[in-house]
Amino acid sequence: MTKLASYTLESLPPLTEAQRASLKALAARPDSEIDFSDIPELTDEQLKNAVRGRFYRPVKKQVTARLDADVIDWLKKQGKGYQSRMNAILRREMLASLKAGLEAQSGPRSSERSLELRAEPG
Repeated sequence: MTKLASYTLESLPPLTEAQRASLKALAARPDSEIDFSDIPELTDEQLKNAVRGRFYRPVKKQVTARLDADVIDWLKKQGKGYQSRMNAILRREMLASLKAGLEAQSGPRSSERSLELRAEPG
């Protein structure tokens, strides 16, 4: 298994002189020299329908848990992907709990202002 490199702003290696020179040269180029042909500008209509976090996928973490045998059997009887179904069930409960907590904090009519929470199995 290959471990991916992971950096934070504080742990990034320092830039080499060649990297600094390359960045300086890029910064000095005028915007008119940037080729946008493969990334056309978004229209106002496209921006109006944009959704933040649409392609966000939470990081998976392997855990060991002790579950009742009948619960596991029930999940497995529904077909392949029982762990994803288990995750979806837990996520749905988590989001319902978070939503209830938000509504309790902000009082009545908070559903009109509540965050868009979306459960995505997987």
